[in-house]
Amino acid sequence: MKKTSQFRRIIQSPELDFIMEAHNGLSAKIVEESGFKGIWASGLSISASLGVRDNNEASWTQVLDVLEFMSDATTIPILVDGDTGYGNFNNARRFVQKLEQRQIAGVCIEDKLFPKTNSFLDDNAQSLAHIEEFSGKIKAMKDTQQDDDFTVVARVEAFIAGLGLKEALTRAEAYRRAGADAILMHSKRSDISEIEAFMNEWADRHPVIIVPTKYYSTPTQRFREMGVHAVIWANHNLRASIDAMQRVSQKIYQDSSIAEAESSVASLDEVFRLQNTNELNQAEEKYLPPPSRTIGDLK
Repeated sequence: MKKTSQFRRIIQSPELDFIMEAHNGLSAKIVEESGFKGIWASGLSISASLGVRDNNEASWTQVLDVLEFMSDATTIPILVDGDTGYGNFNNARRFVQKLEQRQIAGVCIEDKLFPKTNSFLDDNAQSLAHIEEFSGKIKAMKDTQQDDDFTVVARVEAFIAGLGLKEALTRAEAYRRAGADAILMHSKRSDISEIEAFMNEWADRHPVIIVPTKYYSTPTQRFREMGVHAVIWANHNLRASIDAMQRVSQKIYQDSSIAEAESSVASLDEVFRLQNTNELNQAEEKYLPPPSRTIGDLK
């Protein structure tokens, strides 16, 4: 089944499903092997892995390069964190073209202004786009896609900007009418009150995706009861890798040795397995002449 069709099943299924963050080809492969049905290509995580801020400092072509490796390494669908679409409607629709060329299943764009600011930064104002402008961007993206199953998710930042439930509902409905295939409702509260209020009023009129990074203590069963279609675990692979690398690097520096660190890291054999080295070995046996034959023999 096409990756786009796989993801379409996730957001249309009445059963709650889960999408796990990845930020490069290796982490994407690990997500697939862990059993997840979909991957969230996090803008925060990709930016951090490149050593830059989550403020569109990584260009959209640089992000595409990362996505191509992620897509090549996996067979499950990838939903891309497309920030604001990297500009106006024209940038956004060109981004869709390039995503489809790389077999990406869908893109999520947020109704902020370019360049975006991460939703969890408290020291910056969160300025939102006009509803009409953002709706036009959604329409342009849907008109551009070639695969009917390609998914465009509209991320509503009204709660993040402190604009309340009425604004969140107004924006979500406008984006649904503009053609968005699902709504991602975002909140930075530590409780689920904003999401709960939205879901009660929304009444399952369109698929809803949530990102419980801040309200992580909410039991998953509550998401099911509210009718959420998909949950994104948005950044834990990035954060886990940072923690592990910091500990190992500090340990090796302090010891001036890798002897103690060796037991706490993956083996080289595991690295080679994840790189699919065996496939290359088999291909060499199939396509290369026997090693005993010399250049002279080939003449």
